[in-house]
Amino acid sequence: MEKAKIGLKIFSATKAKDREYLGETITDWIRTHPDFDIVDKVITQSSDAEFHCLAITILYRFD
Repeated sequence: MEKAKIGLKIFSATKAKDREYLGETITDWIRTHPDFDIVDKVITQSSDAEFHCLAITILYRFD
């Protein structure tokens, strides 16, 4: 029996306009990979005096 492979996809944005469309970008990626089984997700936000970064990490299983 062959074991499933594990993948990691990171989506990130620092510009406000890019952060606004990040959800749509992720949804499009999920739709184009229907054979991937998403097993977990991690949302990370960081910022300094000038920039705000949002990162969404998707952990998935595939054959």
